Amino acid sequence: MSSRATLILLVSALAVVVCGLVGVGAAYLARRDGASYPQALSRAAGAFAVGITVVSATATALVNLIGQGP
Repeated sequence: MSSRATLILLVSALAVVVCGLVGVGAAYLARRDGASYPQALSRAAGAFAVGITVVSATATALVNLIGQGP
């Protein structure tokens, strides 16, 4: 595996952690807004899913741009 692909994987792992924090923030804001726990968890899951979707699409695009070469 090339160093560029390794870097993309590490940045993607960091982005997953950031997406988790976004989910926690969404749940916190939902609870402050008066939402019940199930509603807050639903909003957190939605925010996390959107973040993961963006990260996976970006990582796929970057890997395809780099190609299979060294």
